[in-house]
Order: sequence, then structure tokens, then C-alpha cells
Amino acid sequence: MKYSFNDKEYDIVISYKNIKNMYMRIKSDLCIYISVPVGASNKKIMEFIKSNSSFIEKNLLNIENKKSKNFNKFMYLGKCYDICYSNTSSIVLGDSKVFMRRDYDVLKFYKKMAKEVFEQRYDICFSIFNKKVVKPDLRIRRMTSKWGVCNVTDNVITLNLELIKFDVEYLDYVIYHELSHLIHPNHSSSFWELVSCYVPNYKKIRKDMKNFL
Repeated sequence: MKYSFNDKEYDIVISYKNIKNMYMRIKSDLCIYISVPVGASNKKIMEFIKSNSSFIEKNLLNIENKKSKNFNKFMYLGKCYDICYSNTSSIVLGDSKVFMRRDYDVLKFYKKMAKEVFEQRYDICFSIFNKKVVKPDLRIRRMTSKWGVCNVTDNVITLNLELIKFDVEYLDYVIYHELSHLIHPNHSSSFWELVSCYVPNYKKIRKDMKNFL
């Protein structure tokens, strides 16, 4: 299913769930995600989309504007740098500019730095996490819909590579979030109570992060 706007087509992803009402979310990938009750007719879904057309178009424009503004920007650990192309052999970070070759593999840089930064923060957070659990292995990979994943069965925590672009406050929150799943493998009130012990302002951080992914 597609949504047409400004001579472009955007994907609509429908998820049928055991819920009473329909919910909509537009993510940074410019897809329109709609959760609908099991058994909802296409007619009802189309009516829901039509009634929310203003919301959809406003958010699509906002996301596209942000993308265009950041086209020539470089994000690293919560700071935004203007990109300046040069003959340097590696990335050089200045106060407000980053210098690199046009053909430089930025993803390679992010992966290298994420390994260093994530492992360091992970060790620190785990040392503070005062629960008797076996330390999970740490993995890093790019994800489009999750900031982190805790596989309790395999005792592995996976962090989204994209976190390297943001302040370590967000990275630490995701680490504590996933560690807390070792104690509460759900999102119950007890889970959030545990998270709040380590990240008291987690609600604000979660709200901020919804705009990033």
C-alpha cells in the first residue's frame, strides 16, 4: 500500500494486532506504520489514513526537511559537524568541522569508533549495574527499528551502530535498558522501575529518541 504526496509515493506498513483502536507512526525511513485491530477492513484502514492525511503530510515534510538539512552534516557523539572535503588520509574532527576525502568510508569510521566507545561505556554501565547476572556478550550492528536488543537465551546484547552519532547519555540509557531485561524480560512496571534506578530521566530520553529512529 502506498501514500501519494507531492509527486512522491511513501510505503504504508500495516500490522494487525490484538488492539481496539488504530495507531499510526511515521519513522525516519519515511514509511507510514499503522497498527490496526485484527479483522479490520481495508475500507476502515483507508478511512483512517484519509482522516489523518494532515498529520501524515506534516510529518513527512518535517522528516524530509531534517534529512535535507543534515545532508552535508556529520554526526558524532551528539555533535553536528560541517563536512569539509580535503586530501587528508583519515577523518579529522575540528571544533565545528570535519575534514575527510570525498571517497572516505564513513561507515568504517563509525564501526571503528563504536567498538571503542560502546565497549568502554558497556563496561562502565555493567560495573554499576548491581545485579548478580552473567555479563552478556556485546554485539554492534545497524538496525532500522530498534536501538538495542537483549537476547536472554544466548546472553547477548546488541546495540545499534547509529548510537555512535548521539550523546553517550542515549547510549548509556540503551545499555541499562537492555541489562534490565536480564532481570525483567518484559516492559512491566517493575522493569521501568529498575531502569529508573540507573536513568532517572529515562522518559525524556525515550521521547527524544523517538525522533531519531
